[in-house]
Amino acid sequence: MVAIRRRRRSEDGEESVEEPPPAPDATEPEPLPESPSESEQEPDDEPGQPFSLGNLTPVLLLRAVHPRQALVTALALAVAAALAGRPSRELLLVFGTVLVGQSCLGWFNDLIDRGRDARHQAAGKPVADGRLDPGTVWFVLAIGVFVVVPLSIGNGVYAGSAYLISLAVAVLGSWIWVRKRFFSWVPWAASFGLFPAFLSYGGWGGQDNGSPPEISVTVLAAALGIGVHFLRALWGLVPDQADGWTYLPLRLGRRLGASRLLVVSGVYTLGTLVGLAFAATSVGLAQ
Repeated sequence: MVAIRRRRRSEDGEESVEEPPPAPDATEPEPLPESPSESEQEPDDEPGQPFSLGNLTPVLLLRAVHPRQALVTALALAVAAALAGRPSRELLLVFGTVLVGQSCLGWFNDLIDRGRDARHQAAGKPVADGRLDPGTVWFVLAIGVFVVVPLSIGNGVYAGSAYLISLAVAVLGSWIWVRKRFFSWVPWAASFGLFPAFLSYGGWGGQDNGSPPEISVTVLAAALGIGVHFLRALWGLVPDQADGWTYLPLRLGRRLGASRLLVVSGVYTLGTLVGLAFAATSVGLAQ
C-alpha cells in the first residue's frame, strides 16, 4: 500500500512532511487473544463410570441374597412338598415362602460380614466392596421380613411357626461368635431339622391340615444341614483360619486337607439326601 504524505507548514514558514504510521499488512493475521493458562482453565468434568447392568441396585441386591443357595433350598422344599402330594397352589406358596426367607438370610449375612469380607477382599460381595449401600440393604431386609411372616403363616400356624423359628435359628448361627466355634454346626442342624415340620403341618390359608413330622425324616434333615454347613465352609477355610476360627470344618480340614474334606463332605451330603428321599417316600413326611 502506498503511504500518503501530508505537508505541514510550521510557524516559521518551513514546510515539513509528516508520514502517517504504516497501516497493518493485510496479509498478516491479527494475533489471537492468549488462552488462559492451565491453572486458570476450568477443569472438565471427570468421566463417570461406564454404565453396567451389573452395577444397578436391583442386580446388586439380587447378588447379595446368595441366589444359588436361596433358589436351591426353595426348589428342594417345593419338590419335597410335591412328593408329599400337596396341590399346586401350596407348592407355589412353599416355594415363595422359602425363597423370601432365604433371601432375608443372605442379606443379613452380607450385612454383618461386610467388614470382614472387605478385609479379605471377598469376591462377589457388593456390600463389602462399596457398590451397595448398607442402608439400602437394611431397608429391603425389613421389607422382606414383613413379607415372609404372612407368607409363613399362610402355610398354617404350626407350619409357619416352624419355618420362622428355623429362620431365627439360622440368624443366630450367622453371628460370628457362634459360627467360629466348635458347635457352629448346631444352628444348621436345628434349622434344617425344622423343615419337615414346615412341610408336614403345611396347608393353605393358615389352616393346619397336617400332622407332626416323622422322627427319622427330621433326624435326616438335621444331618443334611450339617453336610450343607461343611460344604459352605470349604470355600472360606483360608480366611477363617487367618482370623483364628476353630469351628469343626476347619479342624477337620487341617487334618484331612481341603481336597479330602470336600470329598468326605460331598459323599456324606449325597448319602444323607438319598436316605432322606428313601425315608420320605417309604414312611412319608408326617406321622
